[in-house]
Amino acid sequence: MEQLSPEFLAINPGGTVPVLETDDGTYIAESIAICRYLESLHPEPPLFGTDARSGALVLMWNGISENEGYSATAEILRNLSPGFRHRVFPGPADIEQIPALVERGKHRAQQFFDRVETQLSSCRFLAGDAFSVADITLLTVVDFAKWVELDAATGRPALAAWYKNISTRPSAGA
Repeated sequence: MEQLSPEFLAINPGGTVPVLETDDGTYIAESIAICRYLESLHPEPPLFGTDARSGALVLMWNGISENEGYSATAEILRNLSPGFRHRVFPGPADIEQIPALVERGKHRAQQFFDRVETQLSSCRFLAGDAFSVADITLLTVVDFAKWVELDAATGRPALAAWYKNISTRPSAGA
């Protein structure tokens, strides 16, 4: 809960992690903004696409993974886990759990994984032919789903094959 300390809230009033402090003292919050910043410093390999079309598809599928997959899984965890009893949303506000939202979150997560299965049935990677930040985000969602006892790959052969490929990459264990 250090992210809710006055010192951290002075850095990021949203009280969320991660936050990156740049060499010039600028603070950058939000994972996707941090990833984009780091890619601008280290452009190889490109994780945000190589042209307008691939870049747009990467951002689209990354957004879908965050907004549909991650948020559904977080809805389950935050309304189920005793550790989030008064912390259902990130940040400094105390908000109580709504247990009925667990089932809604499960339904939303399954719907998301079905959508991903359809996409991966025709693409090697989530946003097309190249590994991207969208795959990194999806990997975190699939792993996060395990925390709430959801197996994203069961009954989804394309997602299962993708997961086996991505999760064995050396960077996945970093």
